[in-house]
Amino acid sequence: MKFLANENFPGPSVKLLRSKGIDIEWIAKSSPGIDDHSVMTLAIVEQRTILTHDSDYGELIFKHGYKPKDGVVYFRLGEFMPEDPAKTLLKLIEANHDFENRLTVIDASLIRERIY
Repeated sequence: MKFLANENFPGPSVKLLRSKGIDIEWIAKSSPGIDDHSVMTLAIVEQRTILTHDSDYGELIFKHGYKPKDGVVYFRLGEFMPEDPAKTLLKLIEANHDFENRLTVIDASLIRERIY
C-alpha cells in the first residue's frame, strides 16, 4: 500500500506514517504548489492512495472523471492534533480497510465511503 499526502496533510502525520514503515510521498516536499489535477494524475501514475483535507477531490472524481484505482481518503476532522490523521489511518490499515476505487471520508464520528 502506497500513499500520496496532499500538501495540506500535516507533516507530523507523514513523519509518523514513515516511522511505521508506510510508503508515503508528501506533495509539500516533492512538488509544492502543484494543483489538485496534477496531484490526482501523480497518484494515478504512481498507484498511490491520496490523503487530503481538501473536499475538491470528490468533485474531481465524480464531476471530472478522475478515477484513481487506489482511492482517496478525505479527512474532515475539524480540530485535531497534527498526528491524528496518521493514527486514524494506521487503525484502518491494521483493520485491512480497502481504499481501492472509493472516496473514503473520515470525520470525527464516522467513516463514509462512496465507490466509483
